[in-house]
Amino acid sequence: MTTSVALVTGGAKRIGAHLVKTLHQHGWRVIIHYHQSDDTAKTLCQALNEVRPDSAATVQGDLCNLTEISHIAAQARHAFGQIDLLVNNASSFYPTPVGQIDKTNWDALMGSNVQGPVFLIQALSDELQQQNGSVINLIDMHIDRPLPRHTVYCAAKSALASVTRSLAGELAPSVRVNGIAPGAILWPERELSDAEKQALLASIPLKELGNPADIAHAMLYLVDASYVTGQILYVDGGRSIASNASA
Repeated sequence: MTTSVALVTGGAKRIGAHLVKTLHQHGWRVIIHYHQSDDTAKTLCQALNEVRPDSAATVQGDLCNLTEISHIAAQARHAFGQIDLLVNNASSFYPTPVGQIDKTNWDALMGSNVQGPVFLIQALSDELQQQNGSVINLIDMHIDRPLPRHTVYCAAKSALASVTRSLAGELAPSVRVNGIAPGAILWPERELSDAEKQALLASIPLKELGNPADIAHAMLYLVDASYVTGQILYVDGGRSIASNASA
């Protein structure tokens, strides 16, 4: 059993919560970052601590606010005294059609998807280097096939992909930095019609949604892959190579 410590941003629900639970099941101590999901984060933390005492903690903060990012890093640093793994999972995702792109949308999408990861990595770089740790950034297969009407989101995730490669070189050899580019893993939180669901499934060569466990498997691989850095692992059922993947 390891005593390593992982900080997962946006770790209270959906894919983030699954990543937290997977790490915990593999013996990690986990720090669950959240912004507004207070009750959900604390319920998850309590459940994990009931399984194994003093194995989970929560930190709260807005990744769009640089001052709060510093506080997130400080809280995480003091939770268990070390950081071995940073998983930048938190993400805002919604359309920004031309004509509706404004500063608020720009700040929210850029803030959560690229600003937060960059400044959080910077704030925790000393701890990560001390532990010979690693960073895993959750990106998106749409960095290669832009999603219609999601220009700002796609720009942010493309920037995060570039950051992943750049920091892999800058932080080597003591810290490895990699990315995971999910495809359709869960249905969006907004309701989709049956026709929209069928169109989405038709765009995936494997003809089915992925599962959060698929992302967790990729994460565990990258955690253990000591000779892999600067890479982005696509977990998308082949959608990124399909001719109609932008559907």
